[in-house]
Amino acid sequence: MQNDPTPFPSASSAPIHEPRIKQLGRRDYEPVWRAMQAVTDQRDATTRDEIWLVEHPPVYTLGLNGRREHVLAPGDIPIVPCDRGGQVTYHGPGQIVVYVLLALRRRSLGVRRLVSLLENTVIALLAEHGVAAVARPDAPGVYVEGRKVAALGLRVRRGCSYHGLSLNVDMDLAPFQGINPCGYQGLEVTQLKDLGIDLTLAEAGAALLAHLNAQLAADLP
Repeated sequence: MQNDPTPFPSASSAPIHEPRIKQLGRRDYEPVWRAMQAVTDQRDATTRDEIWLVEHPPVYTLGLNGRREHVLAPGDIPIVPCDRGGQVTYHGPGQIVVYVLLALRRRSLGVRRLVSLLENTVIALLAEHGVAAVARPDAPGVYVEGRKVAALGLRVRRGCSYHGLSLNVDMDLAPFQGINPCGYQGLEVTQLKDLGIDLTLAEAGAALLAHLNAQLAADLP
């Protein structure tokens, strides 16, 4: 497993509105988070946007609004306080995480609109497979019959976003029982496998990218 937080250079001559895609494989959470911060702090008006796909080893992350009482029984899973919005969530093998490093100001894209684009990306993927999903205005994310299949958390700094969304594909859901997911007591979670969608992590990531790129392209000013 690679834990070096610095292997993600941003400079490129490609169109800055066309995000560079980085497949990071399985990496520890904190080095990737610190790398996102570094890229965001170093970028300028000519820096190309990026989208990172990654799978994390088991970890609970606690957002800026996170309260420790929502961590019920973490066991030996580490807890990492971080600078995204939201409460506590779980990342682990079998979940695809998509981080969006976008120049929002350059795109004239507001945070609420970006949240909707990310939610619509997951909703479109599920619709392709005949599964109806919805977003909730009171609790960002994507839900199927009240069960959460994708979580969202963003940070905006210097007019740019990082963090992003996680989609449960084919994973052990038991660690979600150790928390109140996203701060909601009793919130049930689900995954693509349990919804009858048989995709590998790589296939799910490719599908998410296709839908996200289409959403972002359609939203350009």
